Amino acid sequence: MRAAIVALALSTAMGTHGVRADPAPSWPATYLGRVEALAVVEGLNARLLASRSATATLEGWCAEHGMAASSRLTADLQRGADKPASEETRKRLNAGPDTVLRYRRVRLACGDRVLSEADNWYVPERLTPEMNRLLETTDTPFGRAVQALGTTRQTLGAERLWQPLPQGWEQAPPPPGACGALAIPEHLFRHRAVLFTAERVPFSEVVETYGAAILAFHRAARPVDPACATAPSGQPQP
Repeated sequence: MRAAIVALALSTAMGTHGVRADPAPSWPATYLGRVEALAVVEGLNARLLASRSATATLEGWCAEHGMAASSRLTADLQRGADKPASEETRKRLNAGPDTVLRYRRVRLACGDRVLSEADNWYVPERLTPEMNRLLETTDTPFGRAVQALGTTRQTLGAERLWQPLPQGWEQAPPPPGACGALAIPEHLFRHRAVLFTAERVPFSEVVETYGAAILAFHRAARPVDPACATAPSGQPQP
């Protein structure tokens, strides 16, 4: 039974292509709702880890899930933001103490939904003048601005920030039905990666934090959990 539920959740997560996102329903706090949410989040997480460009992957996600009229991401540049690079970041970028590093913070959005926030340290002397102009004066996403470099990326860490299922769920009986809406936190998972040119020269380190809006797409109606059919409306569940 458990395997059948997980299989259903995975097929559901993969079958949302082309669905409009307005309005976006909440996710139920039922066992199945939690498994479905986990399947969707882990699916996107795996795609991002396997990709060369987080920007391109998120644009694909936006298009597949019909989350906005245009799937082209916009970057809300946080002008004036500054965060010195750590010594570890400088070492990974082969940047000595005299090498200039610039910091850029953006929020990547699909329509009006912010899918991720990115902190980026980069070596401007390893980019073209036009790339630097785009990064310094426009809201162009970083991945789009530097794509001519033939960028590859090496993941340094992937951190899960939310677990919708309790510890040991795979060996425990399903918990009692919960009839409220699933409480989804602002941040779901985070990646840290170094970006390289086609010649394998490191030029940027990025920390990307992915938010709850990645789940804000339209889902087809599900059968009502029998345990919730006659129960009073519950409170959102953690």
